[in-house]
Amino acid sequence: MSSDNGDVSAPPDDRPRPVDHYENFPVASWLCPPRLRQPVAAIYWFARTADDIADEGNATEGERLADLLTYRNDLAACLAGNTGSGRWPGVFGPLGLAARQFALPAQPLHDLLDAFHQDVEKTRDRAGYASRAELLDYCRRSADPVGRLLLHLYGVDGPAALAESDAICSALQLINFWQDLGVDVPRGRYYLPAEDCLRHGLDPAAPATWAAHPRAPALVRSLCDWARALMLAGAPLVHRIPGRAGWELRLVVQGGLRILDRIAALDHRTLQSRPTLRAADAPVLLWRAVRM
Repeated sequence: MSSDNGDVSAPPDDRPRPVDHYENFPVASWLCPPRLRQPVAAIYWFARTADDIADEGNATEGERLADLLTYRNDLAACLAGNTGSGRWPGVFGPLGLAARQFALPAQPLHDLLDAFHQDVEKTRDRAGYASRAELLDYCRRSADPVGRLLLHLYGVDGPAALAESDAICSALQLINFWQDLGVDVPRGRYYLPAEDCLRHGLDPAAPATWAAHPRAPALVRSLCDWARALMLAGAPLVHRIPGRAGWELRLVVQGGLRILDRIAALDHRTLQSRPTLRAADAPVLLWRAVRM
């Protein structure tokens, strides 16, 4: 990865940059409790920058893996209160502040980097996922850590809350996969589980044939049904999260479900077209959030 990816100067008071990437769901929005906006945005930019290292630009897989190793070493230095490579001050300055003030656990942050490392290796090897269980194991490291870090910030714990958080985060990750099929497949990122492909008559070893296959929409429909069930299993978490953060989570859950509605409106043909949320969706999301 080129050295300017993520190399931005941290603001003098170590506040993270504002969220300016397109996202389906709110990130450190006005609904987030003000005292938590700094750590939430710091966690977001840590994950966003690592994802960009793994996925954006024209770097080779070897360069991406080398940069992710430097990034991981900088994380370890940051959490130990030391100075790392200095390449990503706009990430590790705010993250270090959040780690000190809120005693952020280290393992979820390292788990995220494990997932991004896996992304690079899978893309390099043109490899996919054999089963839903293997894909969920990826989600356990690529998505669930974010929810667990947020629960830590909210002071919410217990096995039920953790399980519901994992379900929501994994569902969001899966929804993003099924939304982005037409973008990911041409880039060599294959998330359709091989077992599901075979069940619907698609050749998991021939991704170039997926978009034109007559059974592809049925495959995507079944995977969307799986993601919806997972999201609904986690939805009771919204009643465990206090105050404004709970309302933000309601919108996150409803945003994910609304994307599934958008995919259904395309007859599940996301190998050809990518649905997004629009301003007209806001009243629907608000109404559904209030009724949870």
